[in-house]
Amino acid sequence: MDRASEGLRFDGSPQPGFDPSSSGPLDRAGAIALIRQADELMEASEPDDALALYGRTVAVADREIAAAGMYGMGNALYRLDREAEALAAWERATAMGETPAAYRAWRQVAAARVRAKDLQGALDAYRECERRAPASDRALIASRLGWLSKETGNTRAAGRYFARSRGDALAPFMTYLMIAVTVVTSLLAMEGNTLPGQLNQGGPLELQLQLDKILVAHGEVYRLLTVVLVHDPTDILHLLFNMYALWYAGQLVERMYGAKLMLFFYVLSGIAASIASYAFGDGVAAVGASGAIFGLFGIVLVATRFHHAILDMQSRAIASQVGMLILLNLFLGISGIFGNVDNSAHVGGLLAGLWLGAIMAPGRVPTLAALWQTPPGARSSGLSQLGLPLLGVVALVAVMVAGFFVGTSKWQGYQYGPSLGSTVTTMTTATWSGESAVGISFR
Repeated sequence: MDRASEGLRFDGSPQPGFDPSSSGPLDRAGAIALIRQADELMEASEPDDALALYGRTVAVADREIAAAGMYGMGNALYRLDREAEALAAWERATAMGETPAAYRAWRQVAAARVRAKDLQGALDAYRECERRAPASDRALIASRLGWLSKETGNTRAAGRYFARSRGDALAPFMTYLMIAVTVVTSLLAMEGNTLPGQLNQGGPLELQLQLDKILVAHGEVYRLLTVVLVHDPTDILHLLFNMYALWYAGQLVERMYGAKLMLFFYVLSGIAASIASYAFGDGVAAVGASGAIFGLFGIVLVATRFHHAILDMQSRAIASQVGMLILLNLFLGISGIFGNVDNSAHVGGLLAGLWLGAIMAPGRVPTLAALWQTPPGARSSGLSQLGLPLLGVVALVAVMVAGFFVGTSKWQGYQYGPSLGSTVTTMTTATWSGESAVGISFR
């Protein structure tokens, strides 16, 4: 049930001793109490009694309360099969300006005009909805605009709206930007160039950015993230395969979640992958972005299988192959076919992505759950919208911090042999208690 009081910006506490059955003038608190009582009557399937209470609030001087009352009157009249009067009430609610009830009133106006076969009027009303729609409803409103545009013969506009409803109206620029930055940095590293300012005195770029676990244990924590920017300098295919995988998964995540969240997921998954390698991997150093990319694969898998994100045909075809790609890559890494693969990073990034996808539903495309949301324009509670994902991210970060301390205790006792000098020029052997840790892992 779409409550008339939903979204009103007020405290809502009636004055002590207020009697909803009284017939005198209403103040703000009394009007709010009446609207809430009318909402309860609507939920109890008593629209006649609700209509009388809503009607008392429309003359209140407070525009927000009057609009909520008029919107509620429209809902009650519609339940009483008085649709023409209901439409008039909803239109009066929209005419009261930008109030919390305006968006929901415009949606009711649009639906009423569709039922009346006034498609152009419905288009105009849905355009008003689009201006006011919360992020969670924008895809649905765009889809309805697409169908109405198609029905009225404007196929070009229909295509634009349908693209917007799928979340692909704009190119996945964040994915392209990340690929460009990674390619440029990796190629510079392969040429032995150094960063301006030199993070390590005089070392090549590859050694400045790779996941050197000994140096991380001694304070160079930034390497947990910068490792995604460099790749095997002896094999260009390592870079090419990873960038293809980033394009493959990144565009889907960006389409479903938006550019900012996609970047957040990539960074957090990349750090989680590095910490997993730091805590459980054997190689002294690692390079590559596939731990972060595995995180994106995990997000796509959960968003499409668990949240049931509704995608266009091309995106569905790509997403349908993600599960098999994850299994294939894990098998190839564990089997050792491609040499020294950082399997710990792959698993760590994948688990982080699966968790992030589970706690955050896609917000840029419709989901199956959203389509079954009964009240038009209804909003989830603040806890479910923000609190639960935030708690989930905090839990993931806590696990990552614990993994960081495990890795630090593992690598802090290592040091480079005297033959390497104070400047690291090769990264193959580190000594500790007479044992050696050898090799660079690729991911």
